[in-house]
Amino acid sequence: MVKQIKGKITGYAVKSAEEQARIATALENEAQLKKADVVRMHESVKRPEMLVGSTYKVKTPVTEHAMYITINDIILNEGTEHEARRPFEVFINSKNMDNFQWVVALTRLISAVFRKGGDTTFMVEELKAVFDPKGGYFKPGGVFMPSIVAEIGHAIERHMQMIGMIKSDKLDDHQKEFLAKKRKEIDAAQDHADGKEVEVGAFPKNSTVCVKCSTKAVVLMDGCMTCLSCGDSKCG
Repeated sequence: MVKQIKGKITGYAVKSAEEQARIATALENEAQLKKADVVRMHESVKRPEMLVGSTYKVKTPVTEHAMYITINDIILNEGTEHEARRPFEVFINSKNMDNFQWVVALTRLISAVFRKGGDTTFMVEELKAVFDPKGGYFKPGGVFMPSIVAEIGHAIERHMQMIGMIKSDKLDDHQKEFLAKKRKEIDAAQDHADGKEVEVGAFPKNSTVCVKCSTKAVVLMDGCMTCLSCGDSKCG
């Protein structure tokens, strides 16, 4: 920055090393004070009168009635550069009362983990790894779900992706276009001897389950096993 000097220069002085160190220490202390003012999620944070939330409908083929999973978020440091939206509590509602006890217990435990603070994203993988001893089921579109608990984990994962806690690994437009083209080629090459139309949104009937996205969409494409849903490939 240029500054015009209108008066006569009568002298000058150079800041000593001690003075420079004192200024640096003062700036560091000021930065620490600003950092200390940032509110982070912990169990002592009081619940505000109103929370922002989202509700996810889950309908499984193993239950008669749908489940409605509501996740409420708290806004920390609202209006500042450190503003963050974090899950605070979860509720699950359904007409099906068969699983009422463990659903209530699970929601209370999940809510307690949310309010504890820290990195709570680990809970998603823990829930998704729960398998039903009676066997899982396939959702419309070919996605394999090992249990109802895993379904709850997927809903929480979607919510955390929405608020930015988990990075979404969605395909870009170029990848989607490429997979859609290859999928049409594979569908056209299949022999539909029974004359029935392929279900809309369904993947080729000879596809297998993808270990990455649990979707029955892995086919041999260009000499390599590739998932038509998430793009995962054995060839890298």
